[in-house]
Amino acid sequence: MLASLLCGAAHAQALETQAPNPGAPVPPVLAAYAPQDKDERGLWMQMDEEERRLKNSNFVIRDSALNAYVHQVFCRTVGPRCSEIRIYIMRTPYFNATTAPNGMMQLWSGLLLRTNNEAQLAAVLGHEFIHYQDRHSLALFRQMKSKTGTFAIMAVMGLGLFGLGILSDLFKFSREQESEADAGSLQLMAKAGYDPMECSRIWEQMRAEADATAAARNVKSRKDKNGGMFATHPPTAERVAALRALAANTPVAGTPRVNRAEYRAALGPLWASFIDDQIKMNDFGATDFLITNLAKDGWTPELNYARGELYRSRGRPEDLKSAVGFYQQATIGDNSPAEAWRGLGLSLLRSGSQAEGQAALKNYLARKPDASDKAMIAMMAGV
Repeated sequence: MLASLLCGAAHAQALETQAPNPGAPVPPVLAAYAPQDKDERGLWMQMDEEERRLKNSNFVIRDSALNAYVHQVFCRTVGPRCSEIRIYIMRTPYFNATTAPNGMMQLWSGLLLRTNNEAQLAAVLGHEFIHYQDRHSLALFRQMKSKTGTFAIMAVMGLGLFGLGILSDLFKFSREQESEADAGSLQLMAKAGYDPMECSRIWEQMRAEADATAAARNVKSRKDKNGGMFATHPPTAERVAALRALAANTPVAGTPRVNRAEYRAALGPLWASFIDDQIKMNDFGATDFLITNLAKDGWTPELNYARGELYRSRGRPEDLKSAVGFYQQATIGDNSPAEAWRGLGLSLLRSGSQAEGQAALKNYLARKPDASDKAMIAMMAGV
């Protein structure tokens, strides 16, 4: 796993209650590795059952274009064996990816929000594939069995989706296995023509995000603490150094690719919902860092709108003033999101500028006459 699985009982309950996300069907289950003994067969049966439940989860993002893109990148990275893996993109705003021994892989939307280009996505996918290929989880399963007994393991697994969260936690890979997956992923990236240096940059970004969270909360950064997000991995400073050294000695045929534009285009239709989920995490520093990091190639109306939403959500007087400025920037140009006018109007109203706020809300309604919040906004606009 790239990060410790954070789905506890609340996440499991949410799987049953969130509204469905329509789209393309999830691929069928295919078995690549045949279980070798009774214990493994029991594990496979439980994983297959959990996968059947996962297929019906309201958290699964079924957008056909995004799923096709991720699958294409995965196959380009690992080759023909990509057919052994079923990838489920989950709308969950944390940085995580995980692969079960039966070939069930999850990518969480918070990870997609944090990877900046196709090469970084390939690094994640390759890392997870190495765990699967080398059967790391099976090795840990046997270790668990020797310590706790099969009955105890199966009792945990019988807890359904909550049990899957516990089981994933028990299957945290060792640092040695994580390092093996890192090294294997770099080789896959290079063979596919991706820049292997992007693998280390993922963790550089995560360290910078941890610093941003700490600065906003006026506490000491936990980026060098071996806990939380990084509990099952080598210390991130050591990991970055090791990955840089490996990448420097990993040749790539031709010009290494990162494919940033292609990645941003693939996420485009869903990006607004991903950033909205992140804003609701109430981590101002991390969210501001993510938005600013995405803007290193230039501010777009969408990024200015997202930053306006972030500052408006915190809602201090100085934040509302900043939000007004961000929204105003977001309204410039033919491709500005209509929602920028709504955010601008709401921020102006909360700042006491009633006439200007109502004018902005009317502009929003004119640009989006079928808005789901039309009745409420019309009332606030005095229409």
